[in-house]
Amino acid sequence: MGLNIIVLAKQVPDTRNVGKDAMKADGTVNRAALPAIFNPEDLNALEQALRLKEKYPGTKVTLLTMGPGRAAEIIREGLFRGADGGILLTDRAFAGSDTLATSYALSCAIRKIKTYDLILAGRQAIDGDTAQVGPQVAEKLGLPQVTYVEEILSAEKGKLRLKRRLERGVETVETPMPVLLTINGSAAPCRPRNARLVMKYKHARTVTERQNLSEDYIDLANDRPYLNIPEWSVNDIECDANSLGLSGSPTKVKKIENVVFQAKEARHIQANEQEIEELVKELIANHTIG
Repeated sequence: MGLNIIVLAKQVPDTRNVGKDAMKADGTVNRAALPAIFNPEDLNALEQALRLKEKYPGTKVTLLTMGPGRAAEIIREGLFRGADGGILLTDRAFAGSDTLATSYALSCAIRKIKTYDLILAGRQAIDGDTAQVGPQVAEKLGLPQVTYVEEILSAEKGKLRLKRRLERGVETVETPMPVLLTINGSAAPCRPRNARLVMKYKHARTVTERQNLSEDYIDLANDRPYLNIPEWSVNDIECDANSLGLSGSPTKVKKIENVVFQAKEARHIQANEQEIEELVKELIANHTIG
């Protein structure tokens, strides 16, 4: 019997390649200077969902992402790899949400979806590194949760058998469904795009995106319903608007300091104790170390 799986995914700025223009003068992230990518550990979560889909016929994988209109690219990337559909949660009212407001919006959207056996999310996003959204969604939905999951071993008789990667070893656990899991970056990497799926879904668009298309592509979307990516706003989910965005975010950033390391002149030393000792003393003296 197949499973209904929801994968929480996020489009993030690629903070692995931060340059001098990554921050604005007001201390906020200059997203225009950084490419937007699929959050890496969310891709690990997607791969675990796709493996279950292959193992258990009838399984359906749905992506759920919250962000501006351009975040629909995350849904397409999931479709290209084997997901069955996706929902973009987008509204200006969501802007500025911290983890508490984000998890609230996602939990409201999941309640609207209703049917699910398993919710998967990456352990954390590379732009915030909080690892809070997944667990908070589970708490708001009243679901059990298992974190640091590296592999889903089986899904039989309403139970999951999992392998967790912890700091001091590996743990195998069982949990009933429905359940929320957060997936480690040490889990299997996500498969690449499938060429046939790229051809099938390359014109998949949200309602907002279709407004900029020619009539030919609009007709194509009308003829092929699977090319329509649902787009939900605040009005589409039952929620308290005061718990969203900045008004629903108790986290306040007091200060952000932009630190940019720049290469200076190179210095070569010989591999002997005297020169190494002199270098260490110099580094301590100018407070580079120590």
